[in-house]
Amino acid sequence: MVSKFKQLIWSRQIIKAWTNRIIRGRYQQSALGWLWAIIQPVASVLVFSVIFTRFVPIDTGETPYIIFSYVAIVPWTLFASSLADMTGSLVQNMDLVSKIYFPRETLPISAMFARLMDFGIAISLLIFLMLYYHVQVNLISLFFLPVILLIQIMLIMGVGLLLPSMNVFFRDVQSLLTLIVQLWFYASPIIYPVEMVPDKIRAFYYLNPMAGILEAYRAVLLKQIFPGPSLIIAGLEAMLVFILGYIFFKRVELVFADIV
Repeated sequence: MVSKFKQLIWSRQIIKAWTNRIIRGRYQQSALGWLWAIIQPVASVLVFSVIFTRFVPIDTGETPYIIFSYVAIVPWTLFASSLADMTGSLVQNMDLVSKIYFPRETLPISAMFARLMDFGIAISLLIFLMLYYHVQVNLISLFFLPVILLIQIMLIMGVGLLLPSMNVFFRDVQSLLTLIVQLWFYASPIIYPVEMVPDKIRAFYYLNPMAGILEAYRAVLLKQIFPGPSLIIAGLEAMLVFILGYIFFKRVELVFADIV
């Protein structure tokens, strides 16, 4: 298994080249280009802000709802869009998979890295929102941001390696993913604070790794405090999911060319 990870590291140039290809293909003939990376989360936040401040008010303390939700929407968009792209990455490139040998995991991993650029663009808008709403920043707690992002990337890679390998065998996985992501969205503290979850089920609630990840983003960016134990739980879960997803992918990789 160690040799497989070394092979993945040696494939970094392939991942870099394929990531650049995906990015160029996505924005080459787009009128708005990279602005789409901002439009999607902004549109969602505006709709949620109207609903949950005017019609069904949700208490977010001293934090304006628009920035409260945006801090969670941006990493969630990275999560959901990455999984959607990764799931179809093998089937959409069946000619390469069936005719040329290369580490197949480079395709879904490149799809995820391409979405990281969108994440970076969307985060830049968050900086302006924090300045506009005079949100204080604790520079010490900000050092946790790379750790939180790394945990989220591990989770995405784990799930994102499992799904495309299953999609090769069962093409309805892509459609099933849409339903799962919708349910997962409401099971995560995106449009509501985690304090609204009853205490008696909160321990089970944090078995959802995205709950701990999203709460960690809010803790660091909005509350200026260090992430709680929920991030440790999310980190352990993300590591387990990544290991299992990668092992499963490598075990079925050899039959991709025959099935696709």
